[in-house]
Amino acid sequence: MHHRNLEAWKESINFVTEIYTLTKNFPKEELWGLTSQIRRASISIPSNIAEGCGRTAPRETARFMDIALGSIAEVETQLIIAENLGYINSEELIIKLGRINALVQGIKKYLNKVKN
Repeated sequence: MHHRNLEAWKESINFVTEIYTLTKNFPKEELWGLTSQIRRASISIPSNIAEGCGRTAPRETARFMDIALGSIAEVETQLIIAENLGYINSEELIIKLGRINALVQGIKKYLNKVKN
């Protein structure tokens, strides 16, 4: 399984690009706070999908999908915080994250069948 062929990876790459564009408009005092945190957590999603696909054992790949799922939850939380602070409307981004989450869950489900 090559990461570049996965919809989860492709959509999460596009998501990161959106996050970077969006966070350019965050207040400057958030540069080392929320801006940095949401960018790093977003980057973690496609990075862990890619790293997992670079592993040879399905069990290892599944572990990295779990990490990607954790990052998805982290980004969702940060988007809600950014909305509560009045920086953004997070609804559309949370919907996109839900789609990415479903795709990563699908990969995990497949891997669980393969490793058993």
